Amino acid sequence: MKQNRLLSLTVALVLLAVAPVISFAQRQLSPQQQQLADYIKNNYTKREVMIPMRDGAKLFTSIYEPKDRSQKYPMLLNRTPYTVAPYGADKFKTSLGPDELFAREGFIFVYQDVRGRWKSEGDYMDVRPYIPNKTGKQIDETSDTYDTVEWLVKNITNNNGRVGVYGISYPGFYTSMAGIDNHPAIKAISPQAPVADWFHGDDMHHNGAFFLAQNYNFYAFFGQPRPQPLEPSPTAIKPFPWGTEDGYKFYMRLGGMRNAGDLYERRLGARVKFWDEMMAHPTYDEFWKERNILPNLKNIKAAVMTVGGWFDDEDLFGALRTYQSIERQNPGIFNVLVMGPWFHGGWARSDGDWLGTAYFKQKTGVYYRETFELPFFNHFLKDKGDITQIKEVNVFDTGANEWRDYAAWEPRVATDTPLYFGANGSLSFEKPASDTNSAAYDEYISDPAHPVPYTQKITLNYPRDFMTEDQRFVSGRPDVLVYQTAPLTEDMTIAGDIKPQLFVASSGTDSDFVVKLIDVFPDDYKYPEGAKPPDGSAACVFAPGGYEMLLRGEPFPARFRTSFERPEPLQPNTPARISFVMPGITHTFKRGHRIMVQIQSTWFPLVARNPQRFVPNYKQATDADFQRATERVYHSTENSSQIILPVVQR
Repeated sequence: MKQNRLLSLTVALVLLAVAPVISFAQRQLSPQQQQLADYIKNNYTKREVMIPMRDGAKLFTSIYEPKDRSQKYPMLLNRTPYTVAPYGADKFKTSLGPDELFAREGFIFVYQDVRGRWKSEGDYMDVRPYIPNKTGKQIDETSDTYDTVEWLVKNITNNNGRVGVYGISYPGFYTSMAGIDNHPAIKAISPQAPVADWFHGDDMHHNGAFFLAQNYNFYAFFGQPRPQPLEPSPTAIKPFPWGTEDGYKFYMRLGGMRNAGDLYERRLGARVKFWDEMMAHPTYDEFWKERNILPNLKNIKAAVMTVGGWFDDEDLFGALRTYQSIERQNPGIFNVLVMGPWFHGGWARSDGDWLGTAYFKQKTGVYYRETFELPFFNHFLKDKGDITQIKEVNVFDTGANEWRDYAAWEPRVATDTPLYFGANGSLSFEKPASDTNSAAYDEYISDPAHPVPYTQKITLNYPRDFMTEDQRFVSGRPDVLVYQTAPLTEDMTIAGDIKPQLFVASSGTDSDFVVKLIDVFPDDYKYPEGAKPPDGSAACVFAPGGYEMLLRGEPFPARFRTSFERPEPLQPNTPARISFVMPGITHTFKRGHRIMVQIQSTWFPLVARNPQRFVPNYKQATDADFQRATERVYHSTENSSQIILPVVQR
């Protein structure tokens, strides 16, 4: 969901952007984009309709139909809370469908403002819960999709009776919903970076730790009340007066999160309803459980292609878990996964060969659009083309820089292999010797008044490439522990989920523990000859020798170590075990590289600060609740902290 969210008149930007900066000016198009825009105007007609739902509410829908009537066309449906703009039958989108290839291929393109957003009627609800066995006028997003498709197949004369549904991020959630109890005409769906579970791993929380910067920025725009249907305009949404572009400074001044809702009200003149609801639900209670779509991904008849990015901080969890849940609960259907080296939505709007200072040697975004996306929809909606190149699990190896395919996630060829923390910052496949002092540990002081920054480029939201950023900017801090292997003597590929198991203690009664997995490049490493980073990117001036490339980073609050429903305080200075699962990756650590793990207790302002004092609702902690704490990470035989990697056997 939430890099800067651009609410422009081009919905493609709105769908894929990632924070509430509002722009109503038309983009300057490149020559290629202008050619596509002209093609759409010359070859499509547009109409706008209000489609009735079973409870009487009507949803605003834009329909783009090919002027060519010599054949019947399938429909591609995108349901969004981010506006179907531009509005007006004479105003056209500059691109249609999931990517730039679709307009010329020929489909009927349908865009819909979801219930309660922009020009659609009804009341909006964030991640509206699924209602099984609906009766009468009960509605949810599955019924709204069903009623929409029913109207479309009956009222668009030149359709072939087949519908595909797609969407990225929040529209990915609506795409997943479209598959549950799906209308018979829906033959293919592609949830891309889909919102799935807002407590455990998507957008709002990771393992129950609240992601502050992106969400506060997002709801400053998205959470403003909409009393009646409206169009985007400079007066429709109030700009939030931040007072600074320095995110670190802004969020430190904000203090505890209990101040955040009041600041919304003072600066916007209204409460942000969903923000207040989030602040009132700090544990995995019914509020979050009923918004977890994963257990409900059943009775899906359509073909499914779930898509995600390895470096998507927002909905990487959602992509991996959506695929797994559909696979487990719908045996026998066509269900595949595609994962590449992309930021949030990067497969749809970038070449995909660079991400910040990381170089992947090929245009992975272009390859995806040509090899996976268009063939998938062509096959299931048009009976056209060959999809034998689309395997069960299609993943890009971000170290070997090549595409791989597996028969399952996690691959059966991978073996969980522990890497043990050791003395003097060592990381080894050998468990600490039995005579190691049982009290062996490393320690640091975590101070919420001076939290560890998560990036060198702190803005009010976050830079899209921070998940590949060089971690040397924090590896020398006294509140960051660093463990690393000796240089590898041969390549080592991991494919699957990453499983930290820490033995920790704190002088406080609660703390977060952030685990980061890093690929350390040799000191003499250089970009390959001829590699040209995008103009103005960090890689233009970056010397990659010694690059500490972030692969994965996840926080875990100690209070949830035994239960997300019933948090427990730490006993001060007493060892406790924390074990959790980080979203997976496919990555080859090359010969001569090192594997590094960093441990810290703040990651600010991406993650809201833990007060380090156990309180019933950490989201309502007062400024006085924040305290320094001495944190220990143990590495003895008895308490052997480790990170378990799914190593592919050669």
